[in-house]
Amino acid sequence: MTGRQQFHRLGKLQPNGEHSWKTTEYRRSHSLSAMSVDDDARWLEWVTKQFESIAGDDKEIDLEEFKTALKVKESFFAERFFALFDSDGSGSISLDELLKALNLLIHGSETDKLRFLFQVYDVDGSGSIDPDELRIVLKSCLRESAISLPEEKLDDLTLALFESADRDNSGSITFEELKAELESFPEVMENLTISAANWLKPPDLEKKKHQTPRYLTPAYWHNNSRKLLFLGGYVCLNILLFTFAALQYKPSGPWIMVAKGCGQCLNFNCTFVMVLMLRRCLTWLRATWVVRIFPLDQNILLHQLVGYAILGLTIVHTGAHVVNFVVLSQRSDGYGLWEYLFTTRPGIGWVRGTASLTGVLLQLLVGLMVVCSSTFVRRSGHFEVFYWTHLSYIWVWALLVVHCANFWKWFAVPGLVFLLEKLVGIAVSRMGGLYIVEVNLLPSKVTHLVIKRPQFFQFKPGDYVYINIPVIAKYEWHPFTISSAPEQQDTLWLHIRSMGQWTNRLYEYFRQLEPQHCSAKRLTRSLRNRHHQRTTQEELFNSVGCNGTVASNKDDAIELMSYRSSSPPGPTDPPADQLAQLEHGEVPQLREISAKVNENQRFCNIKCYVDGPYGTPTRQIFASEHAVLIGAGIGITPFASILQSIMYRYRMRKQNCPNCNYSWCENLKDNEMKLRKVDFIWINRDQRSFEWFVSLLTKLEMDQADEEPEGRFLEMHMYMTSALSKNDMKAIGLQMALDLLAKKEKRDSITGLRTRTQPGRPNWGKVFQKVAEEKKGKVHVFFCGSPALAKFIKAHCEQSGFKFYKENF
Repeated sequence: MTGRQQFHRLGKLQPNGEHSWKTTEYRRSHSLSAMSVDDDARWLEWVTKQFESIAGDDKEIDLEEFKTALKVKESFFAERFFALFDSDGSGSISLDELLKALNLLIHGSETDKLRFLFQVYDVDGSGSIDPDELRIVLKSCLRESAISLPEEKLDDLTLALFESADRDNSGSITFEELKAELESFPEVMENLTISAANWLKPPDLEKKKHQTPRYLTPAYWHNNSRKLLFLGGYVCLNILLFTFAALQYKPSGPWIMVAKGCGQCLNFNCTFVMVLMLRRCLTWLRATWVVRIFPLDQNILLHQLVGYAILGLTIVHTGAHVVNFVVLSQRSDGYGLWEYLFTTRPGIGWVRGTASLTGVLLQLLVGLMVVCSSTFVRRSGHFEVFYWTHLSYIWVWALLVVHCANFWKWFAVPGLVFLLEKLVGIAVSRMGGLYIVEVNLLPSKVTHLVIKRPQFFQFKPGDYVYINIPVIAKYEWHPFTISSAPEQQDTLWLHIRSMGQWTNRLYEYFRQLEPQHCSAKRLTRSLRNRHHQRTTQEELFNSVGCNGTVASNKDDAIELMSYRSSSPPGPTDPPADQLAQLEHGEVPQLREISAKVNENQRFCNIKCYVDGPYGTPTRQIFASEHAVLIGAGIGITPFASILQSIMYRYRMRKQNCPNCNYSWCENLKDNEMKLRKVDFIWINRDQRSFEWFVSLLTKLEMDQADEEPEGRFLEMHMYMTSALSKNDMKAIGLQMALDLLAKKEKRDSITGLRTRTQPGRPNWGKVFQKVAEEKKGKVHVFFCGSPALAKFIKAHCEQSGFKFYKENF
C-alpha cells in the first residue's frame, strides 16, 4: 500500500476525501482548543506565509525542503512523514495537502493521530508491524534522540515493546493492539503531535494577552524583600551623599556641584564594592543572624550592580569636570582645555595638581574593568582576560588616594580588613603541602581532581575554593565547588569542566601526563591499586556502619553498578542476582574491577594551593524542611557534596530491627538537619554527561534500597534535553520501550540507575505542583547552572511561594 493510500484511510476516509475534510473541520471546531473563527482564519493566514517562505517560487515543498522544515536528524521519519503527507503521490507537497495533514495532526482525534503513527511504523504498508519493522523504527528513534545503546540493548527494547503490544501472540502488531498499548501510557495520549505541527501551529494566543510584568507582582516583592529593601537603602544613601556634597559647593556653580556630588558617591561606592567581596567575612556572617536581614547570598549580584554604578558615576563626574574646564578655558587669563585635562599646570588636586591626570587614568581603568567583566567575556572562554584586568583594582585604589583628598578616610578600615583577608588567604593556602594525588578524565572534558586534604581544612557541603596549580599557571587562581562531602576525611574532590583557556590547559596537561609519568612508578601504582581495592570493599558494602564516608575518592569501584551505554555489557557488568544482593545489603564476590586503572585515570603527586573554603547559599539546605536541588550539567558539583553529606546523616538516623531485616529512618529534627524530604533534579544535554557521577548516584540509591514508610527521603529525577519528549511522534515508541524495559530490569537503560531518565526538559509547573502537594514543610529550591535557566526557575518559585537560592561565584 502506498503512502497516499494509507493517508486516505485516516478517519475511515471516503474515496473522494470529502468525508475526512469535513470530519476534520468539525472536530477542529469542537476540539479542546476551541479556536474561534477569527483565530482559525489568522492561523490559516499564518501557515500560508510560513509555507511560502519554505516552498519558494514553485509553491511546492520537496523532500529536502520538508526535512529542513521538520528539523529531523534521521531521514527515516522525514521520508515516512513526506510519503503520508503527499496524498497525490506527486513527489512534492502542496499547500492544500499540508493544511489537510496538519489539521489532522493538530486538531484531529486521538484515533486519527494513532492511525497516522501506526502507518509511520508500518514500513511495508502491510497493515501490521512485525519485530524487524519495530526495530528499524526504534533505531531511528535512538538516533533522533541522540541516544547510543548497544545492539543487544536495542534488541531488548524491541522485544520488550513488541511482547507487550502483541496481545494475541500472533507475531505482529495490529492497529487495535498498538492503540491498546498506547492507552496504557496516558501522558503520551495527552498531547500527541510532531515537530512539524509544533512548527506550523498558530502563535500562542496567551502571549498576546496583557500580563503583569514579573517585577510588579506581589510574589516577586515578597520573595525578594531583603534584596529590594537593601537596594532601596543603597539608593537612598547615594542620594543623600550626592545632595549633601552638592550643596556644599553651591557657590561654585552647577557643574562643580554635579562633579562633587558624584565624587562623594564614588568615595562610598569604590569602598563598598570591596566590602561585598570580603569572602571570609561573608562566610562567617552566613552562620549568624545577619543572613536573615541582609541579602548576603546576593553579594555577587550586588557587587556587579555597584560596579555599573561606579562606571555611571565616573562618566557623569568626568563629564561635569570637562564642561567646567571648557568654561574656565574660555577666560582670557585661563589655561587651555588640554592643559586642564592632561597637565599639572593648573594645580588642581591635593597631590601636586595631579587630579586631572589621575582622573583620566581612573576613567580608562574603570571602563576597562567593567567591559572585561561582562558576561560575554567571562563565559566565552576568556576568563583570564577578566581575571587579569580585574586585578587593576589595586591601581584604582592607589590612584583614588592620590586623586581625592578624602578617599583614604572611607578606605582605611575596609581596606585594612581586605588586606588582612588577603594575608590570611595567602597564609592558609601556603600552609602544609597540598598535592593532587589522583586525576580522572571524565566525559565532556571534565577533569576530576583528587587532592590530599589537610587536617585543619574544614568546610560545609556546597562550599567552594580557589585553586592555584603552578604547573598550569603560576599566578592564576580559579574558583571551583568542592564536590566531596565534609565527612570524607582524607581527600578533596574538584570536578572541573573545560570551558576556558586555563581549564583546557588543565585537561590537556593530565591527558598527556600518563605515558611518561606512570610507567616510572609502576610498583607504587600497583600498591596504591591494592589499597584501593581493600578500602573500597570495606567502605562500599558496610552500609549499616557510620564510621566510613558515604563515598570516597575510591568510588570508581562503584563502577560495577554503572551501566556503560557506549559499549556492550562486559565482564564489569554484574548479573541481575548480584544487583539484587547489593540492594539488600548482601556482599557479592568482588572481582578486581575496582582496582582497574583505565586509560583515563592518573596517579600523580602535583603541588597545588587552595584558598578557602568560602560559603555559598547552599549552606541553608540543612535548615530547610523540603529541599529541591536542581543541577544543570556540571552544575551538579555542589550537590555532589551535599547529597553525600545528607545521606551520611540519613544513615546516622537509620534504625534496624534486631529481630528481622526491616529498617527505617527516624523522623527526627535537630539543629544540624531539619530535612524531611530531598528532591534532586539533574538536567543534562546528552547521554554521556550522566557518567560524571553515575557511580555516586548508584551508591545513594543503594543507601535507601528499602522503601520508607513515609516515602523515599531522597528522590532523584534525571532529564536528558537532547532526547525527544514522550509527546513527540518520533519518540513515542522508544520512550514506551524504555519504560517497559526499565520496569522489567529495574534499572534505566541510559544511566544504569533505578531512576528512569526522562526525555526533554522538565515541566516546571508540574514539578513544583507535585512538590507542593507533598506537604513536607517549607520548600527551598537550590539551583546551580546557567543564568537563563536560573531566571526561569526563579519565576516559577515565586509563583509557587518557594524560596530560591542560586549558586554564585
